[in-house]
Amino acid sequence: MPHQPNRPEFPGLIALLAGALAIGSSGIFVRVSETGPTATAFWRGCLALPPLAVWAWLERRHRVSPAAAPGMAAASLREPLLVWAGVFFAGDLALWHASLMLTSVAASSLEANCAPMLVTLFAWALWGERPRLPFLLALALAFGGMLLILAPKLGGGSHALLGDALGLGTACFYAAYILAVARLRGRYGTGIVMFASTLVFTLILLPLALLQKFLPATAAGWWVLLGCAMTAQVLGQGLIAYALAHLPATFGAVGLYVQVVAAGVYAWLLLGERLAPVQIAGGAVVLAAIALARRARVAPRVAPSAAVADARGAQAQRASIQSSAARHSESR
Repeated sequence: MPHQPNRPEFPGLIALLAGALAIGSSGIFVRVSETGPTATAFWRGCLALPPLAVWAWLERRHRVSPAAAPGMAAASLREPLLVWAGVFFAGDLALWHASLMLTSVAASSLEANCAPMLVTLFAWALWGERPRLPFLLALALAFGGMLLILAPKLGGGSHALLGDALGLGTACFYAAYILAVARLRGRYGTGIVMFASTLVFTLILLPLALLQKFLPATAAGWWVLLGCAMTAQVLGQGLIAYALAHLPATFGAVGLYVQVVAAGVYAWLLLGERLAPVQIAGGAVVLAAIALARRARVAPRVAPSAAVADARGAQAQRASIQSSAARHSESR
């Protein structure tokens, strides 16, 4: 048997960790930005469009995408799902950036990363894929962890609680974005999908951004916006996209954990944010629940006969979308 070279897993793991560390910093950029939170989200997309356009062009030219088959359709904003992906990501960023201004960076990042569990719930509602009992237990565990995170804020006024509610709303929009992207990736490459969805959410956020402080007052403010765009929207997602092409899907969980932990460490070192012990315990409970939920995702069952081949195909497609939740959950 000829020797089969190993996949470059070590470079892929390094890329995954570096991408997660880069994306974990996005909350800090929002906090120190000289523009409003929605305006910061607009500039994140606007300044990222040129490199993403180059990525999409190279992808189409060199056919680097697994979906780039000879009959692959050309990407167009007339494709409804490309537009909806941008709409969902616009809601995701608008709510998340607002959440970051009202609650801690660590809590908001953790709440937003509950999206993979919501993907399974949405798949249950849309396609009747009943989750396994371990997933339902994970959902209850995550709810308990969230209660621990919120406990110190119950007597501290409504602003912090509103920020946490927006963080959970972010997870809902991000889950819808994951489902849309999972469908699109069957026909288009990653760069094309990212460019189109970024263009759409940038256009959607522009009118809202104009209602806030739109332009930074100093050159340093522009560097913050450029750093957010290059770090979160281009570098972080680009490294993770590379990594997930060279790693088993189970390694994707590493990026999720590193991103959330990195966001908390950055906020502690740069913003002086400190979490109460009960909140740290709640965060650990939520991370454990997410790990359990990922392991309990619905897997395709083996059909007993060829008579149900069509059902197997539909089930495999839904399972692919479930897997895409793991692969996209690091991209914030």
